[in-house]
Formats: sequence, structure tokens, C-alpha cells
Amino acid sequence: MRALLATSIGVTCAAALTLPLAVPGSAAPTPAPATAARAPAAPAEPQGSTQSLRLRPLADAEPRASGDPTGPTSSQSSPTEGQGLLQRDSHRFSLVGVVWDDADAELHGTVQVRTRATGTGRWSGWQDLETHNTDHAADSGSDERESGAVRGSTAPLWVGDSDGVDVRVRAEDASARSRSGTDAAPLPAGLRVELVDPGDDPQEQPESVTPDGVTPATATSATVTPVSTSPQPGALPASATLGLAAAESSAVNADLAPLGATRIPALSKAESEEQAVVAASAKPYVGPRPGIVTRKGWGADESLRERTFAYTSTVKAAFVHHSATGNNYTCAQAPSVLRSIYRYHVKSSGWRDFGYNFAIDKCGTIYEGRAGGVTKAVLGAHTLGFNTNTMGIAVLGSFGSTNPPAAAVDAIAKLTAWKLGLFGRNPKGKVTLVSGGSGKYAKGVSVKLNVISGHRDGFATECPGIRLYNKLGAARTTSAKLQGR
Repeated sequence: MRALLATSIGVTCAAALTLPLAVPGSAAPTPAPATAARAPAAPAEPQGSTQSLRLRPLADAEPRASGDPTGPTSSQSSPTEGQGLLQRDSHRFSLVGVVWDDADAELHGTVQVRTRATGTGRWSGWQDLETHNTDHAADSGSDERESGAVRGSTAPLWVGDSDGVDVRVRAEDASARSRSGTDAAPLPAGLRVELVDPGDDPQEQPESVTPDGVTPATATSATVTPVSTSPQPGALPASATLGLAAAESSAVNADLAPLGATRIPALSKAESEEQAVVAASAKPYVGPRPGIVTRKGWGADESLRERTFAYTSTVKAAFVHHSATGNNYTCAQAPSVLRSIYRYHVKSSGWRDFGYNFAIDKCGTIYEGRAGGVTKAVLGAHTLGFNTNTMGIAVLGSFGSTNPPAAAVDAIAKLTAWKLGLFGRNPKGKVTLVSGGSGKYAKGVSVKLNVISGHRDGFATECPGIRLYNKLGAARTTSAKLQGR
């Protein structure tokens, strides 16, 4: 079993909490801490909701020239050949995806959706969902993968505020399968459409400041000293602004920002180098820490995820992804997109938490992803076969035919210069990883990859889209320069 630490972090006093930058993978799971006393009721976090609707056999109905689908005909398609829903009213939602029972089954075919903008009666055109999504997942044999809760799923699609849905799923044409040399496959069992409402944006909470007007995290630049190999359980302080799960999620970043902070502030290169764990005589190559919006900042509902955190031994490489959720969002909507993906990953796909370690929006804002601490080697579910000792970065959007914004590519460089630097990695270097089993490399195969790789380098996939993939060379160069190499 791969090195893994699953633990919940508790502290008696958040301001005094000191945590290691990289957590060894040998520590045993630790139960979630208990509260010392009953805490005051915390304000409600953005709730959100998920509507899960079973798909049914559909007639072979093609859309008319007007874009409206025809009604059912007497020639019904087989449930293994075509399923869907026809113009279904729903509660409000902003993100849509399709899931099925068997996480190991692939959907060979097409999934298309139309949605109705809330309160307008206007239907969108048909939009395709990315069906080959098994490559974004926990590794085979991992606790997360073997939990029994994981389902097969398409990539989710951000559609904006909607109150109606139209879905059609069709199996791949038998002739197309024969041309590819494979047998025709039926649609997987248990198809459902998932309609996700991200809930309202979180209300801004004032952060504590020192007399000179800066947050405690930036008031001084003290070196972070690794302490014990396993964080010690204890009672979290009662909080009027945080629930217990939210306090645990925030506490793992308490050496970077106050408990309950919505943002981890940027640091200079010199300040960031003081936090690097390197040999006494070695020069630290660490880029300036960029500002990072915390899970609290984008409104993560901490009650959704598993309460324990999962770690791997180190961070050797970064895999860059696109979320494949489409580009039809504004930067102000990015927190809503994140909450929707998070809910889809956990409630619909059955994962323990948000799959990626970090996310970046089209304006270059960097967000904390999977809980466990932004300086830690948190085990994600982003690159099947290569989640161990790596981190996953998702750029919100789809970049197969659209160029990624320069701000997003620049953010990749800034984030990797800092995070990879904490673990002594050269962004322009190579690294050897052992595959846990993927669609490209068999389990146990040693693979030499770039320290900053695209998802397609580790799996037979289009991710992160050819337009973003072609920008990774520039990101590597900039990242190395930011490290001072």
C-alpha cells in the first residue's frame, strides 16, 4: 500500500500551531479531534444542492433546425443504445454532469445537454460533455478508489443559472467501434444526470490584524521548523465563525494565515525561502509565494468531504489539467464553479474531496483545492496512476480549441515555482515516477516525465487541451526563473 497519512488536525490554540511542510507517509490515521466544550453555532456555509435524475430510454429524436428536439416516436431506442430526459423542469442549478454505477466502466458514446436559463424560457443549444473522465480519479487500489462509493462520471459542465434540462446519451455507433478494432459496447448501467446548485457565495469575514495593520501571517517572517512526524490530535478552540470541520480545514494552514482566513497572503522570495526545508549548506530555490484563496474563501462546505486528510510522502511533480467545464464563466463566478465541481466530485462521483490540489481561474487567481494544507504533500485524485508524490493543478475552462488566458499560464508558473521549490524540485527538470496503473502505463512501470507535466503525459487523454499543453514549456521557463535558476 502506498505511503499514506490520513488524519484530522486539531489544535488547542490556533496561533501557536506549528506544522511540518512535508508530512511523512508512515504515520497512522488519527481520529478527528473532539471539541473541548460546546462551540457556539457557526454561521451557515453556502449549502448548495444536487438533483440526481435517472435517465430513461429515448426515441431516436434529432433536433429540428430551430434547435428544439422532436417528440418521441413509435420507434423507441434500446436503453443500452440511447437514454436521456426530454425538456425536464428542475430546481435551479448551474452545473451538469452524468454518472453511472460502475467506476471502471467507460461510456463509449456521446453525452449532450441543453439547459434553460432561469426565468427566461430560453433553451441553449446542445453542448457535449467530456465522456472519457476515468483518467481524473484516485489510483486503483487506494482507499479512496476502493471505498465502494466511487461512480463513473463525465466531466461536469458549467451552464450558469438554469431551471430546465434536456439530456441525450447515445452509445457509439457500431461501425465506428469496428473501425477502431473494438467491439460495440452498451451504455453503462445506472445512468443519471446530476444537476448541481453551488449555493450562495460566502459572506466576507473580517480578518484579525496587528497594530501595524497587517495580518499575523505577514507580521513576521519566522522560519517554519518541522516538528513531529505526525500532527498531534487535540481540541480545537470554540469559534463563533467556524464549524468544527471548517476549523480543521483552516488549521492546517495556521502557520500561513489566521484561523478562518479567506486568503493566504503573498510573500516575497526572501520570505518564502525562509520556509523551505533544505540542507543547511544548500541554496533554496523557492519562488515567491503567490496569494491563495482558501477553501473558506471560495465557500467550501466542509461537511461534504471526509473528515480525515490524506497525505503522500513528497511532491516530485505537478500535473496540469483543464477542468473541461467550459469557458462560459466570469471570474466573479469562479468560486461558484469550484463549489459546483467540489459537490460533483464528492456527492455525485463519490470521491473523498475535491480532486485537484489547486485550481486557477481565467483571471489567474489561485485557489486551495483538496483539504490538508497548501504546503503539504496532500494526496489528490487528479491523474490516475500518478497521484502519489505529485500535485494536480486544474485551470478552470476547456482548452482544446481555445487559448488559455496569459494570466492563467502565469499563475501556473508562480504556483509551481513556490510549491515545487518547497520540495526542492526544478521546474525545468525531469523526474521518474512509478505508475500505479493508467491507460498509458501499466502498474509498476517507471516513467520519466517533466517535473511540470500535462495530464496527457501520464494518461492517454486530451487533457489539459492542446492549447494549454502547448503553453507548459513557457510556464516551466518562467517558473524556474522565479525560483532563481
